[in-house]
Amino acid sequence: MSLDQAVIERLAEHLESCELQARDTTKITDEHPAMDWDDAYAVQDAIRRRKLARGSRLVGLKCGLTSRAKMKQMGVETPCWGFLVDEYAVADGGEIDCKQLIHPKIEPEIVFVMKSPLQGPGCHIGAVLAATDFVMPGMEIIDSRYRDFKFDLKSVVADNCSSSRFVVGGRPADVRDLDLRTLGIVMEKNGEPVALGAGAAVLGHPAASVAMLVNMLAARGERLEAGMIVLTGGITEAIAVKPGDSVTLRAQGLGSTSVRFV
Repeated sequence: MSLDQAVIERLAEHLESCELQARDTTKITDEHPAMDWDDAYAVQDAIRRRKLARGSRLVGLKCGLTSRAKMKQMGVETPCWGFLVDEYAVADGGEIDCKQLIHPKIEPEIVFVMKSPLQGPGCHIGAVLAATDFVMPGMEIIDSRYRDFKFDLKSVVADNCSSSRFVVGGRPADVRDLDLRTLGIVMEKNGEPVALGAGAAVLGHPAASVAMLVNMLAARGERLEAGMIVLTGGITEAIAVKPGDSVTLRAQGLGSTSVRFV
């Protein structure tokens, strides 16, 4: 790490204040160009501690950069991850107040709910499937705190990987009843299809995203706990939304989930 704890805490307070006040900022590596990956996750951890200290409850984790092509484009070898707290959850069919966000975008996901803990290293797809209670369709609303969505990867990790809201719904299903690689999705905005894809877009298999997450957590002495949800990563690119938009995700064999922006 190149940053001391006082700087990490100051950056965490700054980024979380931007989130809570729906105001943007320039990327933090402009001020701290020597910041490394440990620093970035340390800032994210400090944001999580701030939220938990105020009574928020950790409900799961999210994966980002789960497309091989995107990882190659960004010059990284592994995805990144962020945390999810209960205040980010939106009811299926519910509303999201755009005044609380800066420049939201939405992306379709396959969501895992765990029935038993998973510990790395050496976690693999089979272990993930055995530890999964069920899967559901979901959508993540990302909202980078950085001005004009301009950032580098260390800055976005520090910003909790642009986490802001998520919605899950549809029909929970046993992974043994599904081929998650070929499972198709259609995301519609205001009744018009805006995104099409299949589970294989996420590291070849969505469970591979969970396995990689578990192995990355192990390097930090952490594990994936029973009952947690995991957003495995966007199947397609994220779509910009604004007040008045209604977005529905239809997933093969899993029903649909929707959310409205006001």
